[in-house]
Amino acid sequence: MDRLDAMALFLGVVDAGSFARAARHSGVSPASVTRAVAMLEERLGDRLLHRSTRGLRLTEVGERQAVVYRSVLAELAEAEGTARIADRLEGRITLTAPELFGREKLMPVVEDFLAMHPGVATRVLLVNRVVNLTEEGIDAALRLADLPDSGLTAVGLGAMRRLVCAAPAYLAALGQPARPEDLRTHRCLGAEGTEHELWHFTERNPARSRPITVALEPRLVLNSARASIDAAVRGHGVCRAMAYQVVEHLAHGRLVPVLAAFEPPPNPVHLVFHPIPRRNAALRAFVDHAVPRLRAAVAAVSIAMESVHAALHPSSATEARS
Repeated sequence: MDRLDAMALFLGVVDAGSFARAARHSGVSPASVTRAVAMLEERLGDRLLHRSTRGLRLTEVGERQAVVYRSVLAELAEAEGTARIADRLEGRITLTAPELFGREKLMPVVEDFLAMHPGVATRVLLVNRVVNLTEEGIDAALRLADLPDSGLTAVGLGAMRRLVCAAPAYLAALGQPARPEDLRTHRCLGAEGTEHELWHFTERNPARSRPITVALEPRLVLNSARASIDAAVRGHGVCRAMAYQVVEHLAHGRLVPVLAAFEPPPNPVHLVFHPIPRRNAALRAFVDHAVPRLRAAVAAVSIAMESVHAALHPSSATEARS
């Protein structure tokens, strides 16, 4: 077995999460997969994987080498002409995004890209958690949060506001909270699936701004932002959501913003990915296709939110124009 075969089998283990599944997918015996990983570890003089009864986990060395091996194999595939056949783009791309953002903003971009390139296949993982790109074999991810320092390439797409909202009927019955701390006496709707949540705000004054964090025990706990928003629309409480999730409800008056003066800074939106190998044509083409379209989608939400603000505060909009 040569090193390239061993690299491919090791990446198969990483993507499949087990030696046995990698063997089945590759059409070889589990012993062959074990030997391949052992050969790479022997050449490196270090372990690539932590093995336990709970499963497999990449070591720090394994994370770095997985990136290197993917790059090497992608370069080789392009050089051998397997990435393009008769000038037709080919390859497989794996993407991830938060569920609602992925459904509403990413999927139209993906569908257009696939229509343009019939030779490209795409797997999309829509989950509300931070996915490790290396461990789960992800090529690119959409992130709506501050990014930690990493070796990933990040392309900025804009920023997304996070708001607290409630139905007009709910506020008419229970009143508007004046400060974030007042939420403790309101029916708050959780969307993290936990009994305790921390909601973050910013208090601004001429001298400085300071963060405010309010610990809440939501009366209704859900593990779905969509379900939380739907409950708020029906008047069951106060929800917290990203602007793209509620802009239509705000525009039609089904929800109104709460504590707007304490709104925290918007979340940055990025498309992140490992440095693209020079010849990984499919992924590079997708990034080139997706970035301007996703930027436009994020900007459209900001424009819609400005229209909502103008409708709710016509006097301030008139002053701004004058």
